[in-house]
Amino acid sequence: MWDFEQFEEKIALKDEYGKEVTYIQLKNMTKQLAGVIGKRTLVFCLCENKIGSVVGYSACINENIVSVLLNAHLERELLRNLIEIYQPEFVWAPAEMQTEFKAYHNVYEIDDYALLKTGYELEYNLYPELALLLTTSGSTGSPKFVRQSYTNIKANTDSIVQYLNLDCTEKAITTLPMNYTYGLSIINTHLMVGATILLTDKSLMQKEFWNFFKEEGATSFGGVPYTYEMLDKLRFYRMNLPSLRYMTQAGGKIIPELHKKFAEYACQNEKKFVVMYGQCEATARMGYLPADKALEKCGSMGIVIPGGKFNLIDADGNDIKGPNITGELVYEGANVTLGYAECMKDLSKGDERGGILQTGDMAQKDEDGFFYIVGRKKRFLKIYGNRVNLDEIDRLIKAKYSDCECASAGVDDHMYIFVTNESKADEIRNFIIEKTKLNPKAFKAIVIDEIPKNDAGKILYKELAKYYDT
Repeated sequence: MWDFEQFEEKIALKDEYGKEVTYIQLKNMTKQLAGVIGKRTLVFCLCENKIGSVVGYSACINENIVSVLLNAHLERELLRNLIEIYQPEFVWAPAEMQTEFKAYHNVYEIDDYALLKTGYELEYNLYPELALLLTTSGSTGSPKFVRQSYTNIKANTDSIVQYLNLDCTEKAITTLPMNYTYGLSIINTHLMVGATILLTDKSLMQKEFWNFFKEEGATSFGGVPYTYEMLDKLRFYRMNLPSLRYMTQAGGKIIPELHKKFAEYACQNEKKFVVMYGQCEATARMGYLPADKALEKCGSMGIVIPGGKFNLIDADGNDIKGPNITGELVYEGANVTLGYAECMKDLSKGDERGGILQTGDMAQKDEDGFFYIVGRKKRFLKIYGNRVNLDEIDRLIKAKYSDCECASAGVDDHMYIFVTNESKADEIRNFIIEKTKLNPKAFKAIVIDEIPKNDAGKILYKELAKYYDT
């Protein structure tokens, strides 16, 4: 995947405590770790945004070892369940966590991570092209993983490098978990071009993050919609960040009002704001909005990435040719992943998708060929015979009540509007009734302490179902 040797003494990784790893050192570290593992097998990597975590992942990818990337802080019962289902031969974990795995044997340590041998032996042949397993469920501990191939990762990495025009002068700071496909794509692309990755587990809400950002001259960061909502509240536009070159956004549709704010900021400060579209099932990216179109095409997720192809299909599976017609977005490209795994034996499966992905997203394209996501195929309700887009409901609320976290969900004829601000609950419910002009009996506001989200800030709508009273 990566030719670390060509970048020699260039800094590959630097953490917030001042530790640096050059590319030649990274090459040696990955070789040593892979040598201890000794063969193509399955390794669970418990991830933090730390040097050891990147070393473990890089060793697996470069040395033909299959890795499963998980949040190091995944609830332990869920983690044990996953280990029992997949029976990895090794666990690569933060060194301080090895006391939690007393039955395993420490066979190697490097920096802040330890390699633990579990005692399991692989019972199935790993599909030769299988490189990586990633979860799409964040912190829920689902055994369902996306199977990504070496070809998938390389194709998507090359495409992102091309459209973002990345080179070795970049310094990307981590704002997302590396076990999340978006966060991982930032690591993949910057290692590919010999850039520097600034590693921190601090959040954008912490002063220490911005101190590190400024001290090291970070040139970019990425964020999901929730990230940009937080930055808006932080009055990000007033910050003095001379080293910042560009910001990327993916992980869901950002509301147009916020899109416009950050596009205007970028334009006024000679920076770039790049909205992107993707899914773990497509390795990472499928579409992007070029920075010079960020204002003109506000609300759009853009055009297809280099090497890919978009189609819109109607309910009967027919191609939609004209503009401004809603259909399901279908993507074709070398980055479409192999399929899913739900148990160990699935790791021997081959390519089940053939390079074509039905995204489940409903979209339109305009007269210029730019695409706009209008909702999820499954994020619709029928309210007394009227089809309602729940994603649009969420956007309406966020646009008017930006200071209140919210999420809409439900079943046909019953919409639940979840809010965290009790004083606004009735007002928001009435606002949606007025906007939809539908029977008030179908709407109920429910106040909860917090909106459930995964590691990357995406709302876990399934966890809201326990509040339904239908």
